[in-house]
Amino acid sequence: MHLLHNWNCPWTEGTCPKSSYLGEYGELVAASWLRAQGYKILRQRFRLDSHGEVDIICRKGDLLVFAEVKSALHTAAGRPARRINEHKRRMLRRMARLWLLRLERPVPSRMDIIEVLLPPGGRPLVNHIPGAFPLIPDHTHH
Repeated sequence: MHLLHNWNCPWTEGTCPKSSYLGEYGELVAASWLRAQGYKILRQRFRLDSHGEVDIICRKGDLLVFAEVKSALHTAAGRPARRINEHKRRMLRRMARLWLLRLERPVPSRMDIIEVLLPPGGRPLVNHIPGAFPLIPDHTHH
């Protein structure tokens, strides 16, 4: 099994891959990186009707992780994780609840963000943010 996160990005300086391809490539890199960290990938692109999509659902030991992957060529416009707004967080929480409802018993779980920087011709850089935001929203600030 080759580890995609150890390979150089397949585009060169001055070229810009389509954002859909960039996102797909970033998800493959993130899954490869997670496997190398000992996570078992359960599902990629988990989707239910019009509820939305979770990029990666994986497990490490008893811990279930819902991971949102954000990819970028560079950080000139800020960290990729900044693109996850409250609307997206609500959708991710809803998808996580739908997955958790299918399980026979409650399991420890968390919501992670994985930033993947894909520099042209260079090796991908992965920044894993465990527990990036709570699975259950905190309404005490309202």
